[in-house]
Amino acid sequence: MQCSIVVRAYNESKHLGRLLEGITRQTIPDAEVILVDSGSTDSTVDLARQYGASAVHIPPSEFSFGRSLNLGLQAASREYVVIASAHVHPVYPDWLACLLSPLQDDRIAVVYGKQRGPGASKFSEQRIFHQWFPEADVTHQSSPFCNNANAVIRRSLWLKHSYDETLTGLEDVAWAKWALEQGYHVSYAARAEVIHTHNETPHRVYDRYCREAMAFKRIFAESHFSVYDLVRLAASNVLSDLLDAVRRRRLLQNAVSIFWFRTMQFWGTYQGYRHSSPMTPQLRQTFYYPHGTHAIEGSPRDVEPIRYDQAG
Repeated sequence: MQCSIVVRAYNESKHLGRLLEGITRQTIPDAEVILVDSGSTDSTVDLARQYGASAVHIPPSEFSFGRSLNLGLQAASREYVVIASAHVHPVYPDWLACLLSPLQDDRIAVVYGKQRGPGASKFSEQRIFHQWFPEADVTHQSSPFCNNANAVIRRSLWLKHSYDETLTGLEDVAWAKWALEQGYHVSYAARAEVIHTHNETPHRVYDRYCREAMAFKRIFAESHFSVYDLVRLAASNVLSDLLDAVRRRRLLQNAVSIFWFRTMQFWGTYQGYRHSSPMTPQLRQTFYYPHGTHAIEGSPRDVEPIRYDQAG
């Protein structure tokens, strides 16, 4: 099954090489790679071209997640289009094969794969990855949850309904919601595993959850998030993380990050619900072009992982 791979990037030279190297190690050869670059000032574009990728450029003033994906899918020439964040990399050489396999069912519109953080990831984020991306496949998922850091869709369906370019995030969830409403299915492929690197400050965690909450409120207008929800969820998640860290004998090195991560997560969510509004230039600058810097065990597989330290 041949595929195109669309990668959105902004100053990702630190991480992009590992993704591109991982693509060359896949059991499915000759993937068409399209970089959608939104104004990088580092070597991101040059690096992508060294690996044979083509580049599509989007001005920073026009960027949104949906807009960049629409440009990438427009440039793609194949029916199956994999979407990957520039700061993920595949764990196994059958990543693409596992991600594409469910599409043999013609009624599946989108497949998303497992994500895990590297060893240095925040403890709370590792737990979120395990919550959102379980160890078992879900062939026909009842909810529209999916994640475009590691996913594949049918281009023929995208031609009927493109990504919403006005959302501040969750364009993947909005598209999957449409697909479910048309009678298609969402599938989760646990073996299609990537490592997703986040190295965010408290402010960036706040921004991420704020913009996603703004988008969620627009997609699901009936949803609410009150002060009570803020306090209840922040407190319960902090407590749960702390207890888990104690069980794993990892409390001392993670206690501080657990408190600030969960606080910023739910404070950002609360503020996003309060200030849900259309995209503005100020929001675009805050959420997409920030200043500054941009595990828990899983189930083993009988597949040799990619050895990136042996690359090149």
